[in-house]
Amino acid sequence: MIVFTFVLGPTVSQSLPDGLPYGLFVFAGLVPWTYFSAGLMQCVNCLVANRNLVTKVYFPREAFPFSCVTTSLVDFCIGLAALAGLMAYYHAKGSWSFAWHPSLMFVPAILLVQTVLTAGLGMLLAMGNLFYRDVRQILGVALQLGMFVSAVVVPAPAGSSWTARIVASNPMVPIISGYRDCLLHGRLPDAFGFGYAAAVSLAVLLAGWIAFRRASFRFAECI
Repeated sequence: MIVFTFVLGPTVSQSLPDGLPYGLFVFAGLVPWTYFSAGLMQCVNCLVANRNLVTKVYFPREAFPFSCVTTSLVDFCIGLAALAGLMAYYHAKGSWSFAWHPSLMFVPAILLVQTVLTAGLGMLLAMGNLFYRDVRQILGVALQLGMFVSAVVVPAPAGSSWTARIVASNPMVPIISGYRDCLLHGRLPDAFGFGYAAAVSLAVLLAGWIAFRRASFRFAECI
């Protein structure tokens, strides 16, 4: 947050609404993105790292990626507490004003959609890394690049340009924007964008679950 504030803050802060400090803007994006990226990085190696259990004990293999997502969720809650402290700091400083709004009650729904998306992708990546061990390295690079096209450090482009449409197709964009809307701007997320993210997340979870279950009988021989 500090690095991005010094590097991008002077430029990006001019385009933020409601006098929102850039440090608060970027931290509100980093907390959910860290949950997403940490969950996937743990999921991608969960089957390989637990080869003894996979090959010798029978139980639902989905427990491995789900446990990784749950672990990252605990870290997310700690980060959310830090975000609340940062909001209180800026509010007390007078550079930004926090106001209670019913939209805060919608945050658990956003978290649920993000968790569904992370779990679905986690199952696909864990299975993919088991069959092709380069997936883990590719994922690390993809997540570093993905942060810059997921509205984490800069606002998502608006309008109907092809750039804006490509960025908007990323389900993490409406999810991260939804957190900011509820926590920082006192409003509900965009209904169309959030509905799209929820539909994609559910589809990814179902696809990941089906593919994971169908390939689970091959895990022991490929590990």
